[in-house]
Amino acid sequence: MDTVSPESLLCRLDEIPDGDVTAVEGVGALDGESVIVQRRGGEVRAWLNVCPHAGRRLDYAPGRFLLKDELLICAVHGASFNRNDGICVAGPCRGEHLRALAVSVRDGEVWLTG
Repeated sequence: MDTVSPESLLCRLDEIPDGDVTAVEGVGALDGESVIVQRRGGEVRAWLNVCPHAGRRLDYAPGRFLLKDELLICAVHGASFNRNDGICVAGPCRGEHLRALAVSVRDGEVWLTG
């Protein structure tokens, strides 16, 4: 991956429905990568959109994810990830983590910070 900038704008906070998850495609230093962005109120978490089991995207259609309670479920093999910390709690990669990305919210925008 080429680094374009230490900080890159991912999206506006209001583009993510509260309590939901979406995907943002290749921005800044993550050109060519897909990023999972989760919003709960003003709090945002982000991970690379890559299942540690097989290296495939977790979404079943671009930006559309299977969610059940506190779990984010890989559409390919059913691995279930805790939405609080990205750890796989069930499925073929149990105990592995999604790759977390540092983000911050400023003035209604979500920024990749490192």
